[in-house]
Amino acid sequence: MKEPSQPSGTTAEADGPEDRLRRFATIWSRAIFPVTATSLTRTEFEGHLLPLARLLSGALLARPFDTAPAQRAGAGLVDAHCTDPDALGRSLGVVDSYLVLYCGTDPELTGDELRARCARLQHAMATGYAQALRERTRTEQESIARSALSARSAAEIALHATESRFRAVFDGAAIGIGIADLDGRVVEVNDTMTRMFGGVEAQVRSRNVSEWVHPEDGPHVWRLYEELVRGEREQYRVEKPYYRSDGTVLWTNLTVSLLRDADGRPQYQLALMEDITERRLLHLRLRYEATHDALTGLPNRTLFFERLEKALAPGPSGENGRFGLCYLDLDGFKAINDSLGHSVGDRLLVEVADRLQACVTGPNEMVARLGGDEFVALTTGTGGERDAAALADRILAALATPVGVDGRELAVRGSLGVVEGPAGERTAAEVLRSADITMYRAKSAGGNRFELADPEADARAITRHGLTTALPTALERGEFFIEYQPLVHLDDGSVHGAEALVRWSHPQHGVLGPDRFIPLAEDTGLIVPLGRWVLQEAVRQARSWQLDTPRPGAAGPLRVNVNLSPTQLHHPRLVADTVDVLERAGLEPGALCLEVTESALIGADEGLLKPLRQLAEMGVDIALDDFGTGYSNLANLRRLPVSILKLDRSFTRGMQQHPVDPVDLKIVEGIVSLAHSLELAVTVEGVETAAQAERLRELGCDTAQGWYYARPGAPDRIHSLVLADAV
Repeated sequence: MKEPSQPSGTTAEADGPEDRLRRFATIWSRAIFPVTATSLTRTEFEGHLLPLARLLSGALLARPFDTAPAQRAGAGLVDAHCTDPDALGRSLGVVDSYLVLYCGTDPELTGDELRARCARLQHAMATGYAQALRERTRTEQESIARSALSARSAAEIALHATESRFRAVFDGAAIGIGIADLDGRVVEVNDTMTRMFGGVEAQVRSRNVSEWVHPEDGPHVWRLYEELVRGEREQYRVEKPYYRSDGTVLWTNLTVSLLRDADGRPQYQLALMEDITERRLLHLRLRYEATHDALTGLPNRTLFFERLEKALAPGPSGENGRFGLCYLDLDGFKAINDSLGHSVGDRLLVEVADRLQACVTGPNEMVARLGGDEFVALTTGTGGERDAAALADRILAALATPVGVDGRELAVRGSLGVVEGPAGERTAAEVLRSADITMYRAKSAGGNRFELADPEADARAITRHGLTTALPTALERGEFFIEYQPLVHLDDGSVHGAEALVRWSHPQHGVLGPDRFIPLAEDTGLIVPLGRWVLQEAVRQARSWQLDTPRPGAAGPLRVNVNLSPTQLHHPRLVADTVDVLERAGLEPGALCLEVTESALIGADEGLLKPLRQLAEMGVDIALDDFGTGYSNLANLRRLPVSILKLDRSFTRGMQQHPVDPVDLKIVEGIVSLAHSLELAVTVEGVETAAQAERLRELGCDTAQGWYYARPGAPDRIHSLVLADAV
C-alpha cells in the first residue's frame, strides 16, 4: 500500500535526514507488516526495518556507488521472517516510490542519476532477498531430503513408516527435488519439479540429465557435474536454464549433492531446484532500465562504455582488432528547444534516434545516446578509416531529410567527430575525449559534416583547454608582462612612442604571445580585466618615461599605443575606466593611443562609436589597426573617430623585394593620399629593411614599426633607442 507522494517543499524536504529516514521506514513497515509472519508488534517491526532503511539510504548517496548494502537489506527481510512472496514485491514498490523522495538529498546527484541508482538498488535488494531465502530453503529442504532418503533406506530394511515420512517430505517440498543415478538417468522427481517442467512427469523421469544442455550453459557447469559423479566433489551450485517441452525457458538455482552408500561409494545424485524465472525477468528489466535511455530506447552512456571498453580491450592472442567511433552532436538543437519547446525537441530526438538505429545494421555496430542531443555510433572490426568514414556518411545522409513535427518541417544537421584505430592502445575516456574534440572541430568548420581525429589537433585542443582553465588565476599570480615595440618617425628616425604588447609567462609553456591567449580571454570574458591591467601598466610606463627621460625640444612626450578588443569596445565602463587610469597615473590623454582593428568597426552603429568619440574629444588618439584587411568602405573613414591609420603589413611586404611591384606602390600611395586628405596620420607595420623604410618615407607615411628598428622588448630599451636614434 503506497502513501501519497508529497510535493516539493513539504515535510519530506523540511524534516532532517533522520526524520525522513524514519518516515521511510514507517511507510515500509505499513506496506509489508500485514504479510509478515512475526510475533513483533508493528512498532517493534518498524524498529527492525530502520537499520535496513539506513543501509538503502546510505547506498543511494554513497561514493563510490555500491549495491552490496542493498543485498544485505534484502537478506535482512528474510531474517525478519518476511518470506511471503508478496513481501518482496511490496518492498520493491516502496523503495521505487519513496527512497529517492525521502533519502535522495545530495545536491550533487541529478534526479536521473538518483533514479538509476534506485533501480540498481532494487535489483540488488531482490538478489539479496532471493539468496537468503534460497539458502534458508535449501538448508531446510536438503536436510529434510537427506533425512528422508536415509529414512527411506532404513525403512526398506526395518520400518515401513519411514517410507511414508519420506514421501510426505519429498512430495510436499516447496522446491523441486530430483534423484538420478550416476549415469544421469532420472529415477525420481517430486510434483514441484514436475510442475516446473510443464506438468508431465514422464517427460522428466524418462530423461537423462545430459540431455538438458542449454546454449547459455557455461563450460564450468558440466565440468562440475563430471567431478561430482566421479566422487571428486560432494556438491556444486550453479544458475542453470532448461528448455521446457513448450519451448519456454525455465531458469533455476540448482544445487546438486552426491549421495554415497554405507561404504562411502557414490550412489546417487540429489538435485534441488528453485524456480527463479520471474526474478531473472525482474533482473533483466532492471538491467534494461539502468542501461537504456528512457526517451529513445537506445543504449545509454553506461552500456555504451561497457561496449567501448570491451572493444578497446587487447585480444587474447595479442592481436588487437580495430574500432571506429562516431560522436554526433546536433547543430542548432538548443534553438529548437528554446523556440518550439522541449516536447518538440524530445520528438525530434526520438526520430533522430530511429534514423541512427537504421544506420547500424551490422552485428558489430551499435548506437547510443549519451545525453541531450549527443549520440555516438560504435563499430568494431573495421578495415580502417574508410569504414568509419562510411558510417559517418550514412549518418549524415540519414539526417538529411527534414523531420516533420506538428506540421513543421525541421531541418536536422549534425557535426561528427570520427575516431578509428587499433584496440588496446587507448582507454575509453581517451577515445571519447578525442571524438568530442574532433566533433567540435567539425562544428567550427560550419557543421553538417564529419572530421577525422588528428592527434596533433587533439593536443592543441587539450593545451587550449589548459590555457583557458589557467587564465583566471594567471592575472592574480602576476604571470602577464608587457613588451614595447618602438614607433619611429620615418622622416628623421626619431622615436615617436611604443606599442604595448602583452605576454604570458606560463609556468609550463614558457612565454606565450597574444595570439595564443587573447582569443581565449575573449571567449571567457577575462579580456576586460586583462585589458584594464594592460592599460594601467602601459599608461604608468608612459608616465615613467616622461619623468625619467625628458625630451626637450621634441614634438611631444613619448606616446603609448594600447590595443582594444571588440569585447572591450562594448564594455559600458570603457570611457570611465580609461579616464580613471589616466588620472591616477597623471598622464595627459594626448600621450595615449587606443588601437581598434578595422574588422571590429565594420558596420559599427553610433552606439558603438559613441565611447570612441568621447575619448577622441578628450584628446586620446584612436588608431584604426590592420587597415586594409576588413574590406570596409573607404568613405566610412569620415564617420569614424580615428586620427591614425595603421596600414596592414600585407600591403608593404612586397616592398622588401626588388624591383617593387608597381601595383603595391599605387595602392599604398592612394591610401596615404586619402588618409592625409582626411587629416589622418599613417603608421606602417612590419618594416624589416632599410629599402622598405625609405620607400615608405618617399610615399609619405608618417610613422613605422618593425624589426628593422627594434623587436618588442623591455621598457628600458626605449630609452637607449631615443638616445642612439633609430636610423
